[in-house]
Amino acid sequence: MLHPAGYAVTSPDRIALITAPDGHTLTYAQLNDRSNRVANVLWSSGLRQGDHVAVLVENRAEFLEIAWGAMRMGLYVTPINWHLTPDEAAYIVEDCGASALVASAALGPMLDRLSEMDALDGRRFVVGGAVRGFEDYEVALARQPSGPVEVECEGSWMLYSSGTTGRPKGIKPPGTGGTLGAPTGFGSLMSGLYGFDERSVYLSPGPLYHAAPAGWTNGVHRLGGTAVVMDRFDPVETLALIEVHGVTHVQFVPTHLVRLLKLPQAERDRFDLSSLEVVVHAAAPCPPEVKRAALDWLGPIVHEYYSGSEGVGFCAIGPDEWLAHPGSVGRSLLGPVHIVDPAGTEVASGEVGEVWFESPSTFEYHGDPAKTASAFDARGWASLGDMGWVDDAGYLYLTDRVTNMIISGGVNIYPREIEDVLILHRQVADVAVVGVVDPEMGEAVRAIVQGADLPPDTADLGQELIEFCRDRLSHFKCPRSVVFVDELPRLPTGKLAKRLLPASVFTV
Repeated sequence: MLHPAGYAVTSPDRIALITAPDGHTLTYAQLNDRSNRVANVLWSSGLRQGDHVAVLVENRAEFLEIAWGAMRMGLYVTPINWHLTPDEAAYIVEDCGASALVASAALGPMLDRLSEMDALDGRRFVVGGAVRGFEDYEVALARQPSGPVEVECEGSWMLYSSGTTGRPKGIKPPGTGGTLGAPTGFGSLMSGLYGFDERSVYLSPGPLYHAAPAGWTNGVHRLGGTAVVMDRFDPVETLALIEVHGVTHVQFVPTHLVRLLKLPQAERDRFDLSSLEVVVHAAAPCPPEVKRAALDWLGPIVHEYYSGSEGVGFCAIGPDEWLAHPGSVGRSLLGPVHIVDPAGTEVASGEVGEVWFESPSTFEYHGDPAKTASAFDARGWASLGDMGWVDDAGYLYLTDRVTNMIISGGVNIYPREIEDVLILHRQVADVAVVGVVDPEMGEAVRAIVQGADLPPDTADLGQELIEFCRDRLSHFKCPRSVVFVDELPRLPTGKLAKRLLPASVFTV
């Protein structure tokens, strides 16, 4: 049985979860007990298979107790980004049709807005404190039995898109109700491709409301391993946790790798990372030079995959493959990949176009049939909205998002290529490249830079960055202007939310 309930019988004292930095632990017996109590709370509140529960809780043990409790009775679980505004959080709770909500008292003002939602009366629970209109989570659990609910079956996540280009949409997989603890395709991928098993110790530095941290932590528990969940990413603490807990597997986004690599060499060298067997990165483009530096530092254990919350397509590439095909995100493991032009015609190898997959899985955008239809073409192929090309060996290379492309003088320019160069400069902490209106060229390339140790006058540095690009790229691709900002709107998932850039940076 690939489920915490099975390990609670065979290995009750094995550690299922460690939270950092507080060091709180849950054994499989405790995770099974508390998730059963969560299920009984929800069952007694009237929820049944196919209903939805919303979770607005930071990276703490209760998040996983709630998720496992809901999923073992066939519910859809919708984690909510706790960086949202109260109105944005309320929109997701309403849009997903939540029949119950569990939230953290630490999120304060967000809960005031949610306490006004009549549909949740009597089915709002709060973790870590008292909030008007919410029942105490621990009190609710204490009055319930620790045995299973009357009917157990598999549930699922219903995640929301990160909203980098607009309002988030619920990504609903097809149905719940499978046999509890039955093998899953994702579990087979984790074990077959990356070697996860009962002895694995997985470090998750990302927010659990995001697809990868939630899904991979869930997968570790299905396979009987130990998950170490950080409350937030910190590069030095990450290295310390790998050493202390003997971490075997860790998943990063490229921003994490950049920040780790920018630590002083002496700082990196003082930690014992010999327990590491697999380092996986995903979720955002990784500059090739960053990837090379990570391989030089950590050895041939750095893997990459490309997919999306929608479950459309899955490409993967190992360290040796990447060195043979630098810059690639791998070959498709789930179905053929196609590169098409704006008319939908497939282009030749080496030509750039939109990336589409023949996918064995389906999904829908909850409550938005038009958006669902736009994700598929007449052939049943599905797209995540990325541009790229495929080489003769079938390896996929991404150039950028369709919506990010700059057209300057009739030429397509992909910001990611420029961003990959600029991030290597010693005085660039983060960077976004955008197009701004140009009366002659239509659009001109602009770099928006979050600096490191900036001089009082940044004019000379701006010109230095332009020259830095010109030494490495064709001049037509390089920025014609540079704007400096205090911080770029990068989501905790590692994605850059260009829609949140201030209007002033686009002023010519």
